[in-house]
Amino acid sequence: MFTISLCMIVRDEEKTLGRLLQSVGDIMDEIIIVDTGSTDKTKEIAFLFTDNVYDFEWIDDFAAARNFSFSKATQSHILWLDADDILEEEDRVKLALLKETLPPTIDRVTMPYNLSFDGAGKVTSSLRRNRLVRRECGFRWIGPVHEYLAVSGSSLDSEVCITHRKQKSHTDRNLQIYRKRQGAGEPFSVRDLYYFANELKDHALYEEAAGYYNSMLDTNQGWIEDNIQACLKLSECYGHLANKTKRFEALTRALRFETPRPEVSCALGNYFIEEEKYETAIFWYQQAIRVTPVETMGLMNRSASTWYPHLQLCLCYDRLGKYKQAFEHNEEALQSSPAHPSMLYNRNYFRTAHNLVPVEE
Repeated sequence: MFTISLCMIVRDEEKTLGRLLQSVGDIMDEIIIVDTGSTDKTKEIAFLFTDNVYDFEWIDDFAAARNFSFSKATQSHILWLDADDILEEEDRVKLALLKETLPPTIDRVTMPYNLSFDGAGKVTSSLRRNRLVRRECGFRWIGPVHEYLAVSGSSLDSEVCITHRKQKSHTDRNLQIYRKRQGAGEPFSVRDLYYFANELKDHALYEEAAGYYNSMLDTNQGWIEDNIQACLKLSECYGHLANKTKRFEALTRALRFETPRPEVSCALGNYFIEEEKYETAIFWYQQAIRVTPVETMGLMNRSASTWYPHLQLCLCYDRLGKYKQAFEHNEEALQSSPAHPSMLYNRNYFRTAHNLVPVEE
């Protein structure tokens, strides 16, 4: 069995740090907490679980802080987490089993990162991240903001899920770091262009965000997952700017990179539904259902290949007066999300307006 150092950077995390450490601490052989300037009880909570609590002067550089945390690890492997993450019980069991069975030749282990959930608790969006690495590989974090762990070597894709349970409100911290770098004339990498654009979009600076998404895509050097997401987000920006032509062009730009993903097909369907071109919208929603979602390290919106296209097909067929087909797609959507209020409303509508009821009734 290998040993694990849990390495974390924290700041003002008194609401969530204890929750995380209680969920995973007993599986760890060492816990390293690096505090970057907390003014609440974060450090007091950390000391309840470990004596390895260090101060790190914040220099607007997440990679520097994470590399410092890694430098304090002494065990054979390093696991990194954030304070607003948690391991659910089934994933605690999986991690304990992984600790017993991981082959010694594996340099890095990826784990799904579950980001959002529906009303029934089902995962609606997730991505994979390199979470557990062999310490002797000396992997380093890169990037002052939206940092990434540069890894190589043999890998294992595990099913130990990390669940994100964010409680802090969104701030402009990351945007200000980019602004500072922008003001200093610092050159941005392709990855920087993408994540700066994301920050601008999240703060409703749509025109500026569109410029950076375009700059990123024009390099023709982006990671395919970022490229596809950039096209989708660029289209959203143009939607907010009421530029229909550029909104559509941004979506079609995504078709250059790969067979249309369900997310892209749904976005195209949404465009045509707003144009009241229901037959064309139907084509794209059906495409979203037909295509098997690609398993990648990138963000995956599970609703785009399950209930969402069926719900939109219900709307399209209803607008076309094809009520039986609309009803059938609403029922199909309910199979994936049985408590969704819109679908339950639709079911009642079809029952009262068109005398269409589920088979079981």
